[in-house]
Parts: sequence; C-alpha cells; structure tokens
Amino acid sequence: MTAAAPAPIQAWHDLVRSPEPEKLRALLSPEVTFRSPAVHTPQEGAEKTFAYLWAATQVLRPTLTYDHEWYDANSAVLQFSATVDGLDVSGVDIIEWDVEGKITDFTVMVRPLKGLQAVIGAMGAELQKGSPGQTG
Repeated sequence: MTAAAPAPIQAWHDLVRSPEPEKLRALLSPEVTFRSPAVHTPQEGAEKTFAYLWAATQVLRPTLTYDHEWYDANSAVLQFSATVDGLDVSGVDIIEWDVEGKITDFTVMVRPLKGLQAVIGAMGAELQKGSPGQTG
C-alpha cells in the first residue's frame, strides 16, 4: 500500500484496534446501508448498521487482520482474514463514504462457506446480547 489510507478508513482501523460504541456511531451516516451474505436484505439506517458492525467487532476483532487495501476518492476495499470457532475466514469489506467522511455503505463478503456459517452463528449470538447504548 503506497498511499495513505483515507480518513474514514484510518478511523475504521482505529475503531477495530480499540472498539468504542461512540467511535462507531460517529463514523456512520444516518442513511448508511449494511449488506452481508448472512442477511438476505440490505439493512438500512445507522442503528441497524451499528448493531451489525458492533457485533462484527466483537466476533472478528481478536483475530482480524487486514491483508490488502485499495482506495479511490470515496470508497475502499479491505481484504481481511480472521479465525472464528477454529475456522479460517477470509473476506472483503467494501466501504463507501460521503463528502463529510461518514460511511454510507458497508458491504461484507466472506468465504469459505463453513467460515461464513461460523460467522453467522457467532454474529447471531452477539446480536442477541444487544448493542451498547441501543436506542430501539
């Protein structure tokens, strides 16, 4: 990676290193959309996106490594690897942001199928706990 990461991606990495609910909320546009292979329909809005991304930080962060990154003016692709329930998982986060640096779209793709199934199970358990500071 030759270019410095754009500010929203630097903020995302900071959040992953040190997860705090306020940091995540500050990153999200009110109109953000979250897309995942674990959920059939896009999840609209900051509260739903917060819940999924917060759960992901809890499930993946202990072993999460970003291996490669690509950027343009308002988007990035971050290739990652992690271990969930003893299974190796790889995937990409596709992140888009607005002129204010707020994330407007967050798409996750995960492979292999057994790894995705482990992520779905772990995420489901984490989502059942509820989000910190949940408002609804």
